Amino acid sequence: MKKTSAAELKTNHPSANEYHVPVLFYECMDALAIKPDGVYVDCTFGGGGHSRGILERLGKNGRLFAFDQDADAKQNLPDDARIVFVPANFRHVQRFLRLHKTTKVDGILADLGVSSYQFDEGDRGFSIRFDGPLDMRMDRRQALSAADIINTYTEQQLHKLFEKYGEVTNSITLAKHIVQQRKQLPAQTIPQFKAMIAAVVKGNPNKYLAQVFQALRMEVNDEMGALKEMLEQVPAVLETGGRIAVITFHSIEDRMVKNFFKQGTFEELEENPLISVEKEQILRIITKKPITANEEELKRNSRSRSAKLRVAERY
Repeated sequence: MKKTSAAELKTNHPSANEYHVPVLFYECMDALAIKPDGVYVDCTFGGGGHSRGILERLGKNGRLFAFDQDADAKQNLPDDARIVFVPANFRHVQRFLRLHKTTKVDGILADLGVSSYQFDEGDRGFSIRFDGPLDMRMDRRQALSAADIINTYTEQQLHKLFEKYGEVTNSITLAKHIVQQRKQLPAQTIPQFKAMIAAVVKGNPNKYLAQVFQALRMEVNDEMGALKEMLEQVPAVLETGGRIAVITFHSIEDRMVKNFFKQGTFEELEENPLISVEKEQILRIITKKPITANEEELKRNSRSRSAKLRVAERY
């Protein structure tokens, strides 16, 4: 992977669009090894930063399919005949590629983070900074919101999601408290929810709330389910020699990507020296360890601190 100087980062980084600062931009472009006449998929178009980078490296016969379930993302679409915008979740990647008479692609990129725009729009409910609705839906066509989860999930369901997706230390206590409190007043807004759980917040309130909100967001949008379904389609849609690059922001996501790249499954397989099992290798791992942001990017974009990029190539 080529190293980009601090000067290049300051002058060339496509961050003029405030919708979303693309994380690990140059690392992704290098990882995809973009062919001028290739066909590529950006699973999470967002502000279009990564997509614009791919388009700059494509020739006139290259094509890019940009997926995003958030309708707001379409306003960032460049005026370029080579790009096809698909207003859908990337879990449906194979189906929509077929609709556009495409069966194989040369590269897939997925940046699994929430866009800066989504965090900064108070009425979307993603951030603890605003007094908006307790929403968190990336696709506002879907019914389930964060308020629905808080007000209808069982104590056991709440405990499990806060423990698994938020790694909340007192997830059992939190779940029990929510179920008790919502009997008096269901939470429909961020301030109402923060007031509801104030008595059981542990440690740094901002960190604690960030973990709780992360867990709710991942559940609302079924982020783990969508990632799993997309990865399962990779062997069928990726050309031989084609590459997939995935940026994760959560340990569960990273582990899922790592295991799938390594063995084509999502569970950790125990090595047994007495049993030899021949497995068909579908992907060749390009990144033995995940790529993380350099010092220049960390200074410019704090959001990149938890980003991990893994890359694999189709055999």
